[in-house]
Amino acid sequence: MIKLIAVAGFALSLAVSAQAMTAAPSIPLPEGMITEVAVGCGVGRTRINGVCVARTTVRQTRRAVRRCARGMTC
Repeated sequence: MIKLIAVAGFALSLAVSAQAMTAAPSIPLPEGMITEVAVGCGVGRTRINGVCVARTTVRQTRRAVRRCARGMTC
């Protein structure tokens, strides 16, 4: 009996969510309707001079430049 209730609940949740979804637009979107998010590089990455690089790489490079400027290691 418990399995029957679980299956019925699952089927009901699928039926409700399927009715709530709207159809995707079939017309092309106008210019400017799409917004670039995080410049398209992904999580933990940033765009520098048109190239996606990891933020950790940026920090390490900055740190190395400061050390070289102080005359520690180059």
